[in-house]
Amino acid sequence: MSPSPRQREEKIRCDACPVMCFIAEGRIGACDRYANVNGEIIRCDPLTVLDRAIEAGTDVRPFLGRDWHDGLSTDDLFVTAVGAGTTYPDFKPAPFLVSREIDGVDCVTVVTEAIFSYCGVKVKIDTDRHLGVEGAVVRHQGEAVGLMVTSEYGSQMMSLGGVDHLTGGSKAEGRATCDVLLDLLNRSPVDLTVENGAEVVVQAGAAPIVDGHKEARMRVGCGSATIGMFASQWKGLVDEVVVVDDHITGVVSEHQAGKVIDWPSTGIRIKGRRSTPGRYFQVADPGLGWGGTDIVDPLDILGPWRAEKGARDGLTLFMVSTTGEHAAYYKLDANLVPQKCEMPDALKPSVALIAENCEPAMCTVMFMGGAGGSLRSGVTQNPVKLTRAVQSGQAEVTVGGTHAYVWPGGGITLMADVTKMPEGAFGMVPTPAIVAPLEFTVPRGVYEELGGHITHIRDIQDILTTGGEYAKATHIVPTKLPKP
Repeated sequence: MSPSPRQREEKIRCDACPVMCFIAEGRIGACDRYANVNGEIIRCDPLTVLDRAIEAGTDVRPFLGRDWHDGLSTDDLFVTAVGAGTTYPDFKPAPFLVSREIDGVDCVTVVTEAIFSYCGVKVKIDTDRHLGVEGAVVRHQGEAVGLMVTSEYGSQMMSLGGVDHLTGGSKAEGRATCDVLLDLLNRSPVDLTVENGAEVVVQAGAAPIVDGHKEARMRVGCGSATIGMFASQWKGLVDEVVVVDDHITGVVSEHQAGKVIDWPSTGIRIKGRRSTPGRYFQVADPGLGWGGTDIVDPLDILGPWRAEKGARDGLTLFMVSTTGEHAAYYKLDANLVPQKCEMPDALKPSVALIAENCEPAMCTVMFMGGAGGSLRSGVTQNPVKLTRAVQSGQAEVTVGGTHAYVWPGGGITLMADVTKMPEGAFGMVPTPAIVAPLEFTVPRGVYEELGGHITHIRDIQDILTTGGEYAKATHIVPTKLPKP
């Protein structure tokens, strides 16, 4: 008897992104976000509703079936785009157009998960340790995913992602970039390598790990600033203080802060490039040593001492870094050569004070994207009107319920802190591109003037009860934002 012909598995097409997967019953698409359940495409993750009352510190309300919101004022609720579903192919209205009253004003919040090719992250890494030169390529698993940009006060900065890395290079580069962005946006750790520089583990809200060393402190200030803050506390305890820093090394006897309190000259000589009195640039190369330099022995930055300028046998010298992690005490011998000595107890509190004034080292990840193109069609039939409403402040933009900073100028270029969003707020599609939750909130009258999809507006209670095209009622869950 011949075997029966193999039964063909029925598949349906998902139109949630440009990949247009054919998904079999009980299976999930390539993005891990949409599935075929009983012949219907549904969103796999829950629709996230923020409960502002939970944020304010009241008890968490239980979620038991569909009645969790009974008796709950909708003033406390905000329907985010996390788990909402997509507007793609963008000519159709957004998945949810929510009608609700805000401070006595009838408002509409348009909720959609937007597909971003023009997006990336700006990463602030609190460390003085040298990660790489400005412009150095940042790699993940060997693929270029971004670059080092200009340092900020006490922090190294990276710009990762962007359309050129996502779509302008090889397939491997695009995939690696998308993986890095998704992990960083969802607050997972990522291993990065800076070309001719350091290896660093970055995770939003966590301390960076540089070449295996977990950072603890963000510097109190540059060497000059440290002198300005603490000079008066050192007077009478030591003859000279040098605060070692990669950018501006400070010398208290020459610094204006020292002059104001009549600090005498010591005859010290620094090898760096002198700027203004008591402030020196380029005392050493950048590195992982003292004050973000490559210095292991701080005496390497000193030249011969000058007796005619005050150097003498027994003169005391205190050298410290801008985080207080490194500190040493010396006395000049008869040949005016510094000899290391045990740190006096009187100086130890000043090292502790520098450390106390250092904020905890942390990685900050800011999502940045251009919310232009056709996704605006899911909000209004005349897309440029939405852009103008955002630019004028009539429309507020949020990302997963978190306020977004919108850059001045043309378009809707926005930036938002991922640590203030619900967990798992971001997704991806294998084109590759990032999927970000996006909400536009406007007064109802303004929304009508924009040419909005008025007939698709629904009351928030209706959405909580019946869900939407992709998100069903059983998938709706209340949550709260992370604590600041």
